Amino acid sequence: MTKLALAGVLLAFGAAGVAGAADKDDPTGTWKWTGMVGKREVAQTLKIELKDGKVTGRLAGGKFDLKIEDGTFKDGELSFTATGELKGEKVSAKYTGKVTGDTVKGMATTELKGRQKTETWEAKREMPEKKKD
Repeated sequence: MTKLALAGVLLAFGAAGVAGAADKDDPTGTWKWTGMVGKREVAQTLKIELKDGKVTGRLAGGKFDLKIEDGTFKDGELSFTATGELKGEKVSAKYTGKVTGDTVKGMATTELKGRQKTETWEAKREMPEKKKD
């Protein structure tokens, strides 16, 4: 095989590897983690979908169910705002994170009753159940 042909083969495999990595880090799915809401530890569920470069979905946990807005995903970086009401008060939370396989790690800033709280978050993607034959 000539050096030029070998280079072409290596380039093709390299491009396939990059495409596979991009697919692997797609944030679509159900993500779960435990976080603090006030003084309580609450199981949280983030259900998101990536379509045409935009992230949409919902964030729920405890007594809240928030809509995902302004969601983006580029180069493995996830960013979105979750907004809604909690006990009649407007709540807004801005999330950023790096998706690596089935883990996302980042920062979240929540605003409720005029107060802001920033903390780290780490979620694991929930694997869909396999269909039984």
